[in-house]
Amino acid sequence: MASHTTSQRYLSTRGGSYDLSFEEVVLKGLASDGGLFIPEEIPVLPSDWASRWQHLSFEDLAYEIFSLYISPSEIPSADLKDIIRRSYSTFRTQDVTPTVTLDEKRNIHLLELFHGPTFAFKDVALQFLGNLFEYFLVRRNQSKTGRNREHLTVIGATSGDTGSAAIYGLRGKKDVSVFIMHPHGKVSAIQEAQMTTVLDANVHNLAVDGTFDDCQDFVKALFADPEINKTHRLAAVNSINWARILAQITYYFHAYFNLIKQKSFLPASIIRFVVPTGNFGDILAGYFAKRMGLPSERLVIATNANDILHRFWLTGAYEKKPVHGREAAGGEPGDGAQAHESGVKETLSPAMDILVSSNFERLLWFLAYEVYSTSSDPQSQRRAQAGEHVRSWLNALKSDGGFRVDEHILDAAKADFKSYRVSDAETLDAIKTVFTSISPGYVLDPHSAIGIAAALRSAEDEEAKPPSGHHISLATAHPAKFANAVHDALQGETGYAWEKVEPREFKGLEDKPRRVSHVKKSDGWEGVRRVVVAEVEAELQAAERAGE
Repeated sequence: MASHTTSQRYLSTRGGSYDLSFEEVVLKGLASDGGLFIPEEIPVLPSDWASRWQHLSFEDLAYEIFSLYISPSEIPSADLKDIIRRSYSTFRTQDVTPTVTLDEKRNIHLLELFHGPTFAFKDVALQFLGNLFEYFLVRRNQSKTGRNREHLTVIGATSGDTGSAAIYGLRGKKDVSVFIMHPHGKVSAIQEAQMTTVLDANVHNLAVDGTFDDCQDFVKALFADPEINKTHRLAAVNSINWARILAQITYYFHAYFNLIKQKSFLPASIIRFVVPTGNFGDILAGYFAKRMGLPSERLVIATNANDILHRFWLTGAYEKKPVHGREAAGGEPGDGAQAHESGVKETLSPAMDILVSSNFERLLWFLAYEVYSTSSDPQSQRRAQAGEHVRSWLNALKSDGGFRVDEHILDAAKADFKSYRVSDAETLDAIKTVFTSISPGYVLDPHSAIGIAAALRSAEDEEAKPPSGHHISLATAHPAKFANAVHDALQGETGYAWEKVEPREFKGLEDKPRRVSHVKKSDGWEGVRRVVVAEVEAELQAAERAGE
């Protein structure tokens, strides 16, 4: 697809929404036909990008990339620069997402994405998204008072890190209410504390007695519900929101430039980005970067025991496959993962304990667009056909629990991606091996360890072997967020002490006062809707009493 010369517009992966602006897709989140928003065109990079962008700061690089997707007629350049500056001023390192070399022999590097306020990669996108929401609302509410003001009701589901990152991005923001659902007892203790100890009046935590997929289903049901959409402006913070994907594109380019500055890297080198993934959002940003022109030979998908993506790349079948026992659905004997009745396995990497990867349909749209039509076909026809294929596949997923693509689609998927599945035992081994021998003293969290385990395997490929092959693996969270897995891997190892791992921001966090509501899965999404409507009304009344 060619670079755009006019304002970038957006469409739905299922064909029902076209010609929407960036502001519309950010505030709407999910398309009215249930699809996800994508840009009508993936812009190509300027011809001089490699030289002109090489020495830019993270913030300036983000501005260059975002400007390819956001027209200055929507957000003037000065305003966009200010939003970006405020979003990344909250990070603990000036480089925002630094790259470190873990294994010089095998050219394995780690892209550290956990230097934001909640110590997780989600901060890169959600600090930006929170400021975007505020910017659009301030603009829309100029000279409006009381009930005439536009109010945003943000609904999200989290398997751990999205919730706290969204809450920290939106806490205290005017005209915004945020509701985050998490599976009760299935996020780490520090993740739960990060969310539930935020006591701002506009923040609401809902603990659901189910899985992350149940929470995600509730979110989708609310967005599809005509009743609440008549009375409330709903907005999404999950990676279904296009702005989340856009924000994450930056660190792929930033890591590439950081690698160029290292003497061991040559322009002819093969680069593979390795991404531990559950919902397919983080790696999808890498796909956009690759399609724009970033040199990357492959993107490597690293899954845990919840391996719907890995199974797709093996077979072309995308199936929920409810699990009844450890060895079902591609499980490995003794991998330690316990199956939940829904089919989700509980692992040491809970943020990836997801049965269905929501963002995968964005990739499916582009695969269908490329495979099932030719460049001589009218563009509107190509887009419509791609939407029809995606809608058909997703309907089959809903009704039959899965679907299968033909060999042409699978071959196209394999051209850009490889996949590996990593067990709990291999996750612990990766944490231990990195700490004791690969990069002595370096502590990985279990999600990042899955990426490193996959990178070590990928580095054995003939195509990507050193010295010409380099792997950049994404470190998605700080190890202190997953104390149990880190203890299991490193307890008793020379040089390991929890005091060295735990940041001062976490000390005493679990003892602070909390605010959280419990929701029964049996109450369904209608029960969640009742909570949302009541809490938003209470906030609006409080604002009126305060004279706002």
